[in-house]
Amino acid sequence: MIATLDLRGRALSRSELISLVPRPAADITAVSGAAAELIQAVREHGSSALLDQAERFDGVRPASLRVPESELTRARDELPAEVRRALEIAIERVRAASAAQVPAPVRTELAPGAVVEQRWQPVNRVGLYAPGGKAVYPSSVVMNVVPAQVAGVEGIALASPPQRHAGGGVHPAILGAASLLGVDEVYAMGGAGAIGAFAYGVADAGLDPVDVVTGPGNIFVAAAKRLVSGVVGIDAEAGTTEILVIADRTARPQLVAADLLSQAEHDEAAGAVLVTDSPELAAAVEAALAERIGAMANAERARIALGGPQSALILVDDLAAAARVSDAYGPEHLEIQTADPESVLARISNAGAIFLGDFAPVSLGDYLAGSNHVLPTGGTARFSSGLSAMTFLRPQQLVRYDETGLRGVRDGIRALSDAEALPGHGDAVDARFD
Repeated sequence: MIATLDLRGRALSRSELISLVPRPAADITAVSGAAAELIQAVREHGSSALLDQAERFDGVRPASLRVPESELTRARDELPAEVRRALEIAIERVRAASAAQVPAPVRTELAPGAVVEQRWQPVNRVGLYAPGGKAVYPSSVVMNVVPAQVAGVEGIALASPPQRHAGGGVHPAILGAASLLGVDEVYAMGGAGAIGAFAYGVADAGLDPVDVVTGPGNIFVAAAKRLVSGVVGIDAEAGTTEILVIADRTARPQLVAADLLSQAEHDEAAGAVLVTDSPELAAAVEAALAERIGAMANAERARIALGGPQSALILVDDLAAAARVSDAYGPEHLEIQTADPESVLARISNAGAIFLGDFAPVSLGDYLAGSNHVLPTGGTARFSSGLSAMTFLRPQQLVRYDETGLRGVRDGIRALSDAEALPGHGDAVDARFD
């Protein structure tokens, strides 16, 4: 059901590890052309293009792109009590964690009358994407909206694909979560077209362009975000989910298997990887996977994911080697289930989110840990990070110099401006002392 990759006794370079360790097959460049066409159609034809795309890809044509506020209120009021309470807990926890992450302004006095400050300013308007597809994710609404609110963003728009079983509108759970958060600008649109609509605006729908686009999605959403990057800011390219577990002989096979399956049930292309120095654990996990998968609601989806080239049980010589494998992979989710997780953590650099010990499964982070579940996938954790309030904040430099402060650097500015053949720079300073 799942392949085994034996790396024991092999001194592999980082590039060799990257080529050997399985990865979800998601070639964004392969769909970039199609995504670009969808975006261009939205730019040229506005609402009609988005409605056509909904009919083509979602099998339904919504009555309108903008969701009426009355539908949002009704969806909130009709949320099952246990779902509403869970969403409220998630909102509370993500809000608390996000608020603690906002940096304070910094003031540096370099000399008398010479002060440089850094302040953090929110962007003005954001477009947040909550995916549809094989599942519905009201939790993604929380993960996108709350950090933006904490950052102080004034304009928040939300998009989610229309659903056939929701009468052609956005799923009620998405609408209910949005209403709980006070978001009233919601659009029934999905995929690459929705990302393009956020980036360029849709005049005939009253949708103004945004400054930043965030949220997870499929490969077309990831491709669209890459295409509009530079027109707007984007978060990480959060595509098909993946989990890598580092475990030793002390790990409990049933827990490792349950966690691998929890991500495999997302999508047939989801990646589930175990890296261990214990052949006995690998065998026990394989048996536990076979035992548990039959009872899953999404068994067939998980079985395909585990059987794909993107999933494997990887054997290594020791936990130091396991950490090297993980860092080469750069997983979206990294679990460390070892006798001493902290010692392994010290060797880790690249991961979207890291879950330590038996009682911190990825499922916790997906919903109620207080961390954010919008994370970099496809190895992009090597250079990007998960969604946070920082995604919506920009550092701005403030320069406060008086006459004394400027006089102290006047000669240096003249020397450098002349050296760079830009004497007008020095002249601008000298003019203040004429």
